[in-house]
Amino acid sequence: MLISHQIVDDHHTAEDVCIALGSSFLTALGTPSGIARFGSAYCPLDEALSRAVVDISNRPYSVIDIGLKREKIGDLSCEMIPHCLQSFAQAARITLHVDCIRGDNDHHRAESAFKALAVAIRIAAGRVAGREGEVPSTKGTLST
Repeated sequence: MLISHQIVDDHHTAEDVCIALGSSFLTALGTPSGIARFGSAYCPLDEALSRAVVDISNRPYSVIDIGLKREKIGDLSCEMIPHCLQSFAQAARITLHVDCIRGDNDHHRAESAFKALAVAIRIAAGRVAGREGEVPSTKGTLST
């Protein structure tokens, strides 16, 4: 994928980055045999607490509810944060649910959400000893 070096706006820049990250994840994962497939995590940041649940399913879908109230965090529009997570899920071909359960500071809410997602993905993509070569599906495939 070719990404322009010109920054157009926060929407297209952030979206393109998350699509590239999702595509890179999918490529790096390779054949999903022997992985855990499912992962979940709770991560705090000060007063904020977020939960992420992931299924490396080849069925891209996302539900994001992190309850941001500010217009921006730095130069990034807050509306872009859920959109970025959705773009990542689509490109990575995973199902993900990310919720911020509590927190007052939008920066902390967003950061705890990304941390929870990272930990959940690490767990889901982890190799399971003794399951090498097995596709974690009752159908025997994770293809569409």
